[in-house]
Amino acid sequence: MKKSLLIVTASAAVLAACGADESNNNATGGSEAGDEDVFEVAVIPSQSIGEMEEGLNLLEEHLAETLEEDIEVTHYPSYNAVVEAINFGHVDLAYFGPVTYLIAFEQSGAEAILTQTIDGDPYYYSYIITQPDAPWDDLDELLADVDDIQFAFGSQSSTSGFAIPAYELLQQGVYESESTYEFESVQFTGSHDITADAVANGSVDAGAIDSAIFQALINDGLIDEDDYKIIWESQQLYQYPWAVPDGTSDERISDIQEAFMAVDDERILQIFGGADAFVEASPDEYEVVLEAARAFDLLEPEEEDEENDNGADEAENE
Repeated sequence: MKKSLLIVTASAAVLAACGADESNNNATGGSEAGDEDVFEVAVIPSQSIGEMEEGLNLLEEHLAETLEEDIEVTHYPSYNAVVEAINFGHVDLAYFGPVTYLIAFEQSGAEAILTQTIDGDPYYYSYIITQPDAPWDDLDELLADVDDIQFAFGSQSSTSGFAIPAYELLQQGVYESESTYEFESVQFTGSHDITADAVANGSVDAGAIDSAIFQALINDGLIDEDDYKIIWESQQLYQYPWAVPDGTSDERISDIQEAFMAVDDERILQIFGGADAFVEASPDEYEVVLEAARAFDLLEPEEEDEENDNGADEAENE
């Protein structure tokens, strides 16, 4: 097998994970961690703090009114800080990416209870894309020429940019690790938009990308749909989950779900990947990601943050 790797460093800014002490201090948002008189919600940095501030304040007000208790919604400094907070019961609810959630699920039994719909669907896909005039119309045809293929993933902590497509390629027997594969070369671009550019300009022959981000890049005029051909689509991947600590009562879960499903303010919804509603979810929806994450040992917290598949890594992510 070939054992070479070209790593392309993303030029966009990366949200660096904070040290444990700094994360814990910032994550409490000024209130004592685990304060039983305050319902504490942790949210990952899916956009800049300024972009999220209004929506988070409105969410805080909505939850305070519907749950009839004091609420504190905190924009956490890093993905690992959110995992630590829910693992140790410092927060009552947390919002994070699928792989990050599954780290908490594995370590402490955190339970997914909500997600969001975008354009009416609670899921998205991983795509493998190539140029429109490429000689391959599906993945099998691409892999028939695997020795000559330059392939691009996004971030190594991305669900749709790495874990899911890499798991498919592992099952196909052409990718095992970042140093062992059958391709001519493998690049990690660090973000979905850079992967799209690399495919379009021919720097690579094919690449993995998040379907929602791919469509958003097209809609925003940042890439031209005519420059691409989709040759593989994963099974459905559920959107980012909201999770509660292990041991949260069924009654409490039901109250939280009802409160979120009553949200109809677009200023709240739009900061969560351009959502149009919140809907119920469960750990079962993330089994396919769990299987892939385990295959590549992704369920241990790292110094770098997980990419936000649905937008944050364009500023990049996750």
